[in-house]
Amino acid sequence: MGELLSCVGLSKEYNEAENSVTVLSNLNFSINKAEQVAIVGSSGSGKSTLLHLLGALDKPTQGRVLFEGKNIFEFSQRQQAQFRNQSLGFVYQFHHLLPEFNALENVAMPLMIGKVSIKESNQRASAMLEKVGLANRSLHKPSELSGGERQRVAIARALVTEPQLILADEPTGNLDQKTGESIYQLLSDLRTQMQTSFVVVTHDIKLASRLDRSLNLIEGTLTANDVSGI
Repeated sequence: MGELLSCVGLSKEYNEAENSVTVLSNLNFSINKAEQVAIVGSSGSGKSTLLHLLGALDKPTQGRVLFEGKNIFEFSQRQQAQFRNQSLGFVYQFHHLLPEFNALENVAMPLMIGKVSIKESNQRASAMLEKVGLANRSLHKPSELSGGERQRVAIARALVTEPQLILADEPTGNLDQKTGESIYQLLSDLRTQMQTSFVVVTHDIKLASRLDRSLNLIEGTLTANDVSGI
């Protein structure tokens, strides 16, 4: 289907006092359009750091992230913000919904930030809530929703701008097995419907095994396929 994103020689180090800590070391991998890729690793392995780099939320010490052939670290701050708003969606283990707003308003927020009219933002948010099975919960605030419903709202918010790539950080990590299964099925259905790519960082072996491809992140380096030993 064609390459969407690629990392070339991607490394990240942090300087602590007189010591340098290497979190990621010379990563090289690519993600195709409409592909679901799992990044599997234990806590502290650098999974979240990798997502931050892919989303231009942090800068690498070395290397490049190419999105449709363009180095995202050569973008201006304004271009990076536009890239995150229009081309990417983010889903976290904890939904990070705004508690004072209802589900519809939370989902519409990225569109309004992108200067879409309130009317169109609400229409598109409503349609996305219907896609995730929450049409009848659109006026409920996060405190009135279950954990699974809040995560569905977060996924709807990530997808409402119709991004090409979703970056998901432990999307089922705070859910029970049954609810986590429903979230996986939702991601699968939405990929089919919208042809969106997903990068999912997780320590959930079962979830990883059901995606198109799995990569292990161990001591800052990536290896392919075998997730059985994590």
